[in-house]
Formats: sequence, C-alpha cells, structure tokens
Amino acid sequence: MTGRRKIELQRRGLDEIREIMNSMKTLAYMESRKLSHYLEMEHAMLANIEITAADFVTAYPETLASGNTNKTAIVLVGSERGFCGDFNESLLRHLESLDGSSEKNTEPMLIVVGHKLCSRFTDDARVVSLLEGAGVAEEVEAVLIRVVGILSELQKQHGVLTVSAIYHAAGKNEIRTHQLIPAFKEYVDQPLKFPVPPSLNVGPDQFLLELLDQYLITALQELFYNSLMAENLQRAHDLEGAIQHLDNKSVELKRRSNALRQEEIIEEIEVILLTATGLSKTQKA
Repeated sequence: MTGRRKIELQRRGLDEIREIMNSMKTLAYMESRKLSHYLEMEHAMLANIEITAADFVTAYPETLASGNTNKTAIVLVGSERGFCGDFNESLLRHLESLDGSSEKNTEPMLIVVGHKLCSRFTDDARVVSLLEGAGVAEEVEAVLIRVVGILSELQKQHGVLTVSAIYHAAGKNEIRTHQLIPAFKEYVDQPLKFPVPPSLNVGPDQFLLELLDQYLITALQELFYNSLMAENLQRAHDLEGAIQHLDNKSVELKRRSNALRQEEIIEEIEVILLTATGLSKTQKA
C-alpha cells in the first residue's frame, strides 16, 4: 500500500469519527434546549413553593423545629456518560475542599449519582449508595424516586438529617452546594406578611410536612435537570473542540496527500519520458 493511500484511508477514518462526534454534539444541543424548557417550569414551581413557605412560616414560625440534626447526607450529582471534560473531577475537588474544612467525626454520608462519577467512589467508606444517573431528561424522574427513597431510609435509621446537594449549575460554569433540609429557616425572623395567618385545611405541622416534601422533590428535580443540562453543554463544547481538531488534522492529511500525489504524477511523467526516449532510440537504430 502506497503512502498516499494510507493517508487517504486515515482521512476517511477521521471523517467517520467526525460524523459520529458531530451527531453526538447535535444531540447534546437538542437535549440542552429541551432541558431549558423543563428548567423554566421547575423554577416557576420552586418560586411558588417559596412564596407559600414565606407566608406560612412568618405566620407559624413555631412549626420549624430548632433542634440539631444527627447526620449529614450529601447528594453528589455527576455525569452518567463521558465526553464532558473535567465535569466529575471538578466535583471531586469541590467535595475535597469541603472535607478539608470539616471535622472527621462529622463526615457526611454520600449518595453518588451518575455512572462515570460512581466509578470514583467504589471504595469510599462515606458512600451509602451509588446510583445510575439520567442520560436524558425523561430519566430524571426515576433517579429522583430512588434518591428520595434512600433519603427516607436514612432518616428512619438516623433521625433528622441535614441534606445538601452538590452539582453543576447550567450556564453558570460553577458548582453549587445547595442545602435542601432544613428548609425555610430564613423566613422565621421575618415580619408577618398579612394581618391574619393563612387559613389552613389541615394543622400547621401537617401542612409544613407536606410543604417540605413538595419542596424537596421539586428542588431535587430542578437540580437534576440543571446538572444534566450543564453536562450536555459541556459535552457539546468539548465535542466542538474535538471536531475542530479533526478538521485541522484532515486538512493536514489532505495537504500531505496532495504533495504525494504530485510526486506520483512527476514520477509517472518521468517514466513516460524515459519510455518515449527509449522508443525513439530504438526507432533510430
């Protein structure tokens, strides 16, 4: 096989890889647009819950228990798939920075979400559960149900928990630490928003319990969407860079192939000229 043919085969291989990567990039952008729509709805739902919580807590501040929690659980949300740069590595660095500022006897229990991230925690004693994450928006609900179930079991075992989540915020290029439980503490010292407390169909304690359940589910769903969108945006960005690299490599191979083709043409011309000269000498003889 000639050198030029090897180069052409290499170019075709790069073109096939580029086509696959470009399809992956397009799918990542499409998923991001879909998630953007879902996030708008989740933001609106969270805003409504927080408005309700503010109205309720300012009227019934005594319903929020002031006791200390027994244990801390952290939901660490990474990527389910690859091709997203240091998405998971940056989460690990962030978690390590938090560990460095906490005492050893207060180490948190970890719920790790995302196949690629879970592979980094197989021997970590802090982990209570390793879960597959969502690859697309439609899989978020199943992940949410599993995480809520694990939190419920931990609460049965350890009593009242402090629950936080660490995840990537889409479009912000940052990692957020969001405390989910306890919630609504910031409203306790605020003045009553209305002259009379809101009218409830159930007792204040029951109302708060149901409100907290709704808040936890909505907040978790919002951050899962957020993380998945950040993952897809990172993947699209990295694939764009990889595609550009492949394009540059293909151009370079094309240049080398053209140079070799020119050399082949020159060699063919030389052969033709030598053959023609030989025939001419033969005819003269």
